[in-house]
Amino acid sequence: MHLRRLALLTAAMLSTTAAIAATPVLVIHGGAGVIRSELSPEAQQAVRADLEAALAAGYAVLKEGGTSLDAVGKAIVILEDSPRFNAGKGAVFTHDGRNELDAAIMDGATLRAGAIAGVHRIKNPILLARAVMEKSPHVFMVGDGAEAFAQSVGIELVDPSYFRTEQRWQQLQEVLRKEAAGQQSSLGRMVHYGTVGAVALDAAGHLAAATSTGGMTNKRYGRVGDSPIIGAGTYANAQCAVSGTGWGEYYIRTVAAHDICARVAYAKQPLAKAADEVVMKLIPQLGGDGGAIALDAKGNIAMPFNTDGMYRGWVDKSGKVHVAIFKD
Repeated sequence: MHLRRLALLTAAMLSTTAAIAATPVLVIHGGAGVIRSELSPEAQQAVRADLEAALAAGYAVLKEGGTSLDAVGKAIVILEDSPRFNAGKGAVFTHDGRNELDAAIMDGATLRAGAIAGVHRIKNPILLARAVMEKSPHVFMVGDGAEAFAQSVGIELVDPSYFRTEQRWQQLQEVLRKEAAGQQSSLGRMVHYGTVGAVALDAAGHLAAATSTGGMTNKRYGRVGDSPIIGAGTYANAQCAVSGTGWGEYYIRTVAAHDICARVAYAKQPLAKAADEVVMKLIPQLGGDGGAIALDAKGNIAMPFNTDGMYRGWVDKSGKVHVAIFKD
């Protein structure tokens, strides 16, 4: 009995030692579906600046010994506050001219998670998702109930007009005109996704993932995509963390984020291969498109996407900052 306890204690000590030795890594995305011809040099510069600001905010947490959970939240808030991404301030419009926001966050070390969907007044949806995880017995809240909970725990609410941007409004008008002319169905493919996400590895060796979105332009009937669904657009465990971006219906059907991590855990696939199998093969085979960011407990990064571009940035194990939009 004493030998068994000694063995367990030794294993725990070794595990702790390995965890302490972990080198922090942060990866973010601002959405797949970017089209090169529609993005001016000025727009590229502005997006890159936002990505760099989000990386700086999130990585500062990790560098100071903070948790991966705090790091992904900090990075996401920066992106939600920018009008250039389809999350928070820059959320797209539904068919009836409203903004409906979804978000999720997951702690890989404990498998705790929080998610919200269909809210209209939450300035930073990712903060509400974390509050659901930490201050309620639930995982997922939606609509008016989620907003009532937000008020009860002091999450900032804003007037719905806060989310209106002229660019997003005109995107909706263009889709409505095409729909009226019979050039596009109400459920047709949308080019601009812009969902934001982050995955991080902290010095304790713990992973976390978070995703926030305004959904799909012209969406109807309270449609919810993959971003707030644990396992579909957001997932983290002790070995792997994933945040997806793309045509949510296909990420839901393939349980894409969990599938990537399951391939790492059970099929023993390298992270890059697991992510490619799901994003570059499985989802396109069904008719979907998009991308994902993935990170494993060794600090390996994968960022596959099958669209023209995907806003993305990362701070690698050496502490070097990278920002990219297109495949080149």
